[in-house]
Order: sequence, then C-alpha cells, then structure tokens
Amino acid sequence: MNAVEYLKQLIPFPSVSNTSNAAISNRVAEMLTELQFEVERLEYDDPNGVRKVSLVAKRGSGTGGFAYFAHTDVVPAVDWKGPQKSPFEPFVQNNRLYGRGSCDMKGSLACILAAASGLGNQRLSAPLYVTCTADEEIGFGGAADVARRSKFYREMVEHDVRCVIGEPTELSVVYAHKGVVGFHVTARGRAAHSSTRAGINANLAMIPFLQVMKEIHDETETEIAWRNDEFDPPTVSWNIGINDHTHAYNITPPQSICTVYFRPMPGTDVDSLLDRVKTAADSNGLEYSEPIRGNPLYTPPDSEFVREMLALSGNDSAKTVAYGTDGSMFSELNRIVVFGPGGIAQAHTHDEFIELDQLERGTQSYSRLIEEFCLK
Repeated sequence: MNAVEYLKQLIPFPSVSNTSNAAISNRVAEMLTELQFEVERLEYDDPNGVRKVSLVAKRGSGTGGFAYFAHTDVVPAVDWKGPQKSPFEPFVQNNRLYGRGSCDMKGSLACILAAASGLGNQRLSAPLYVTCTADEEIGFGGAADVARRSKFYREMVEHDVRCVIGEPTELSVVYAHKGVVGFHVTARGRAAHSSTRAGINANLAMIPFLQVMKEIHDETETEIAWRNDEFDPPTVSWNIGINDHTHAYNITPPQSICTVYFRPMPGTDVDSLLDRVKTAADSNGLEYSEPIRGNPLYTPPDSEFVREMLALSGNDSAKTVAYGTDGSMFSELNRIVVFGPGGIAQAHTHDEFIELDQLERGTQSYSRLIEEFCLK
C-alpha cells in the first residue's frame, strides 16, 4: 500500500489522548506484523485509569540501522470545520487529505509504513525500528514508558542507532527543539458568602507568589543569560495562567490555581528556576506539583549524522523549532533529529490536512533512509 492508503486506514480511529489508543495500536501492530516486524507491545494505565498502548517494532537483525518514532494519539476535534462532516473520516480534496491526525502525525506514520512496504522480502543488513507511542500530546507518557521498559529501545541506545522523530517539519531537518516544564501551584481557602467573615480568600495567598512569577518571567525574557539565539523565540516563553474556579461573584474563592508552562532550551538551568518557584510557594503556604517535564532535544548541527541527513534529504541546512516532541524522553539517543512530512501550521487546526505531495515525498525520504542505513 502507499501512504495515502495507509493514512485512510489510520484516521478513522478516534485516538484522542484522553481516550484509549488500544484500537489503533492493534491495527498498527497488525500492519507491522504483515510487514515482517517483530512487535513489542507496552501497555499502561494513565493517571485517569485509561489503558494506553505503545508499540516498538523491529525488522532485521544486527547492530546499527535506523529508528523511526511516531505517536498515535491526536488532539480533540470538537470544533471541526473541514470539508467533511467527521474529523475521523479521511477526505481528499484539492491534493490535500483532511482529517484529525492527518498531519500530526498519522500521515508521517503512513509514510514509514509505505516505505517499509516497499521493501518486500528484501533482507536487511541492519535493523529497522518503528516506535508508536501513546500520550505524546499530553505529556509524553508513552515515550517515557518506552524509555523505561522497551527491550528494543535499549538496543537502540546500546547500538547508537540513527533516529528520526517523524513530526511535521515539511521534510526539513531539525537538529534541536525546546523542552517542556509544566507545574501547578495551588492556594487553599474556605468558601463562604462574601458578605460574611466566614470565608478565606485563596487568591490573597496567591498574590505574593504571582509577584515572584512575574519577576522570573521578566528576567527570563530580558536577561541575556536566559537566551539562546539558535531558537525563535530565543527565550523560554514562560507562560503563566491563573484561575480560582468560582462560579459567582459573591462566593469567597476556596482555591486559587496558578498554572505555569515554559520551554527550556539546551543549557537552560531549569532546576535553579524551579528552586525559586518552590521557595516562593513554600513561603506562602502553597502546594506545588509538576506533572510535565521533558528535556530539550539537541544534536550538534555540525555532527556527522546531521550532515548525513542533510545530504540524504536534499536540504542545505538544519534548523531548530520551538515546539517539543517525544524526543524529550529519549535523551539517551545520541543521533536523533526531527524530520517528517506536513507543516506544523496545519497541526491541531479545525481543518487539519496534509498535502498529498508531502505524503509522497515523505515516503521517498524514509525509503532513502532505510536504504542508506539498513540495506547497505
């Protein structure tokens, strides 16, 4: 099958991250088995008790080779405005294939499946790995589980395999991306009618903490020590949210929740920032929790692997991106870049699509990588 045919089979699975991705994982496992891969299945329950499945597959034997990484979960599509009624109905129009996940990133997965299909019964001189994770869109839970438990992932690390994260880059070579850190700080109070003295307003305890957050925000935006001009924007993009979740003006807020998300770059001293946050939280009697942390991805742009990727992809230079990928959980892999079909501008949109040309070029590109790293 070609990539369009594979993608038309993948999109109908409504694998939104807050639901189980077991059904699409079952189908992808069947596809990989048909393509002569040995499939390792990793299952776990997410914090809400929803069963999630990641797959790590291997075809061929020996050392070295090539590893490809994708995720099978997608973002919600409640505001879908594509040309078809359902976001989970693949639809082709004007050389575009529409559907949730078409760009991010079932289209990329379809390309590697099509490239593997083109191998037929050829014997590989080095192994080809395909990893499909759960929960990439909500915190890299599947990737973290793969890094902890997968025997095939351990082989990739031990044999210094060349690796590609297939997120949409319009087939540009991306040598670095930012990491992610997300945390919550909560102030507790007591609800009461605001005309009485019975309540304790949680927002009042939060205000001095927010002042510290603003100071850190302003510092990381303006001081050169926190900048990295390899990225655009060249800062950690410290983003602060606040909500007390009260439903009427006359209720004393019993809670106040500050949510913070920032994107560290290679060299960012994350721990020193978080130490300041925790100190401010403790001094104001607030609760701190950190559900999300992922490392930046960085392979030196002058490294042999990046030069190989540029030559094989026909690009003149490699670049960086500001978003994160599952690569945040794969710090043990030394030779890793982001390289995939589709544009990030189409990801997560209400009419998500991928150009048919990108699917064709993506298949050709992955076929070249397999030929170079697994057949020679």
